[in-house]
Amino acid sequence: MLFALDAAGKVRGRVRVPIRMRDWEDVSAARCESGPCLYIGDIGDNAVERRRIQIIRVPEPAPGDSVTSTPDVLRATYADGPHNAEAMFVIGDDLFIVTRDRVGGVYRARADDEGSRALTFQRIGQLGLDTVTDAEASVDERSVAVRTSREVVLYRASELIAGGHTPYMRIPIGGLRETQGEGVAIGANGALYLASEGRPWSGGGSFISLRCNLPQ
Repeated sequence: MLFALDAAGKVRGRVRVPIRMRDWEDVSAARCESGPCLYIGDIGDNAVERRRIQIIRVPEPAPGDSVTSTPDVLRATYADGPHNAEAMFVIGDDLFIVTRDRVGGVYRARADDEGSRALTFQRIGQLGLDTVTDAEASVDERSVAVRTSREVVLYRASELIAGGHTPYMRIPIGGLRETQGEGVAIGANGALYLASEGRPWSGGGSFISLRCNLPQ
């Protein structure tokens, strides 16, 4: 199920995705051949044993829709074997995954609208970040935010694509006391959005917006 939230965190819609997934961890908004699309990363692999992962691509639904259109399923593997990951982002025709481990490996694959639905993610670098839980590109695709439970680290997209790992900004977020910090996104207005998971003994998660002055 996909949930549409407004900037205040209020739920504006619930949309079902008509496909079985094993451990989906990320949703990224980006353009595809049909227009605005959502890329859903079924990339979780806590046991580091999945031979294949998958990315589900659907035209972005309206908040009032009850179900998405029939998804495209992009089957994927890593060139160097299985990895656990929770973070994915899209820039142009390229999909990127950041692994959840002690190094934050960055992997890249090309999503071809007209070609094969089988992708191979190649390692292009590592960020030196422990337990990355999410990553997202800005709307203009010039910046990428990568988060852990303790900080949000901002990179120039061109730096990551070239295999670099030097951030231009680090934002400590440990003082926000999120229940279980997981998600990050960069809004068109320069806002940084953070989402956390709830727990049975502590109630629901949180949705936090921070104002950031990102460099041009």
